[in-house]
Amino acid sequence: MNRGQQIAARVETFVRERIVPYERDPRSTAHGPTDELVQEMRGLAREAGLLTPHILADGGHLTHRETADVLRASGLSPLGPLAVNVMAPDEGNMYLLGKAASPELKERFLKPLVSGEARSAFFMTEPADDGPNGAGGAGSDPSMMLTTAKRDGNHWVVNGRKTFITGAHGAKVGIVMAMAEEGASMFLVDLPDPAIRIDRVLETIDSSMPGGHSVVTIDNLRIPADQMLGQPGDGFKLAQVRLAPARLTHCMRWHGACERAHEIAADYANRRHAFGKPLVDHEGVGFMLAENLIDLKQSELMIDWCADVLDTGALGTVESSMAKVAVSEALMRIADRCVQVMGGKGVSGDTIVEQVFREIRAFRIYDGPTEVHKWSLAKKVKRDWKAAQG
Repeated sequence: MNRGQQIAARVETFVRERIVPYERDPRSTAHGPTDELVQEMRGLAREAGLLTPHILADGGHLTHRETADVLRASGLSPLGPLAVNVMAPDEGNMYLLGKAASPELKERFLKPLVSGEARSAFFMTEPADDGPNGAGGAGSDPSMMLTTAKRDGNHWVVNGRKTFITGAHGAKVGIVMAMAEEGASMFLVDLPDPAIRIDRVLETIDSSMPGGHSVVTIDNLRIPADQMLGQPGDGFKLAQVRLAPARLTHCMRWHGACERAHEIAADYANRRHAFGKPLVDHEGVGFMLAENLIDLKQSELMIDWCADVLDTGALGTVESSMAKVAVSEALMRIADRCVQVMGGKGVSGDTIVEQVFREIRAFRIYDGPTEVHKWSLAKKVKRDWKAAQG
């Protein structure tokens, strides 16, 4: 086994033996597991030497291909990525800070994330009812950003509203995107801050991320100039550094969850009898499980292919869009079949199958809806056609 596979094997054993029993813990709420539960599980991971396993002791990072093995193993429980500290948005934020932050900013903001002592939030998306005539702010189209950043001496002053900010409630590190005169820019901030007000935590279909998803008002937030990430106007360029790997790591984690859901559904279909034989022997059920195997393997190969592209140093924008569409849609089919195979039990909270179904449905929207990625890919088709005409 290579390095990633060795770590993944240890993570899988840890998640199955130590974290799966927490799935019935009442500290998992509609707005995600409580920080008390997260820290308790991370304590176990720390003892096992498996906390933040994708980042090495010297600060280096596993390859994307190695990370795929580790994150798939962590995803075998919805709580697994949190326990070993590879969950969104922290994993993507750690990756970005590792690539783009100065040594001083890494010490102050990255170190507590890697140690698992702090959570983070990425403030980009804006409410759809903001803007002229309700046109909305930044969402799938980040160029519509309305949050502003204005210079004031050796500070920047940020104002605006944000929404669907995952983990803002309880986060200690924030990455705020705002539009400066030079263009979109990123800032690092300590949280909580009285200038960042959580208006409400949204009621959403998913429930795996601590703090839930918040609507936030930023009112005259003063940020020292040395807490800007990169230079003024670098925001979209830096977002691209984070974007493709973050899309793919979502695919990795939820692939593991669907693998586990399939295991549960297959066990149910082999134990449950109807009309004189096990459910699995009924073609309608058996074929659904067979299709799950196909979708799982195709998704695995798509993830590994995109990871290999990223490991060449390429941005992988096109490849990650293709992988996000293919994998999220395939995982949705798998989760849906698992629910269907298990019938009434599949829509109950007796197993994680129902939760995985909800999480994957949200995943088809998060990090870019399927339709936006297809639109982007269609534009590439047009560009390539034009280029071929000479």
